[in-house]
Amino acid sequence: MDMHRNLLGEPPATRLPDHPEAREALAAADDPTAVAGRFPTYSAAWARLAENALAADEPVAAYAYARTGYHRGLDQLRRSGWKGHGPIPWDHEPNRGFLRALYALSTAADRIGDTEEAERCAAFLRDSSAEAAEALLR
Repeated sequence: MDMHRNLLGEPPATRLPDHPEAREALAAADDPTAVAGRFPTYSAAWARLAENALAADEPVAAYAYARTGYHRGLDQLRRSGWKGHGPIPWDHEPNRGFLRALYALSTAADRIGDTEEAERCAAFLRDSSAEAAEALLR
């Protein structure tokens, strides 16, 4: 018997609902701004805005976009039964917007010198999805 095994088990994985209209709009958009305005709860649009701002070396704007996507994602996770911990699988496409926003928040925080926030977000990403961390934290 493994004396260190967690007998309570892991909480179930949280899978966010798909939002086909927002997903399709984002896939068709060159600029995600209108998608974020039309679907403000869609984390993937905010994540893309943050990624674009990071690529343009605008870390403060990236931080604001990423924080919005992160908080919108937290709201959706809670509505989906998430209790503040547990797996958020990367292989479930609707989860990727939140996970990408979390990664972008960590990156933007690091670029503006907020090391504590950057490390907290990177740890949260690793704890939520090892696959997302592997894909994003290269």
